[in-house]
Amino acid sequence: MHRITFKKSVSKDLAKSSKENLTRIFHQMEKDLSGNPEQYPELKGKFAGFRKYRVGDYRILFVILEDTVLVTRVKHRREAY
Repeated sequence: MHRITFKKSVSKDLAKSSKENLTRIFHQMEKDLSGNPEQYPELKGKFAGFRKYRVGDYRILFVILEDTVLVTRVKHRREAY
């Protein structure tokens, strides 16, 4: 099991989302990212080393650090990259 932590910038990203979306995003992250985060694709180019995860129209960018998943951004798909 991986522990999920959040960068401070994530709170700013989530301030724009509705409570309904936040509940769904956190529930899915806890379910999927804590188990096997290595299954999600790695990004290339400017974002090399990051991985992406999708929840509806939202993209979650994260990095795997040993037994921790560090979530760095949670953005709507049109703003994510």
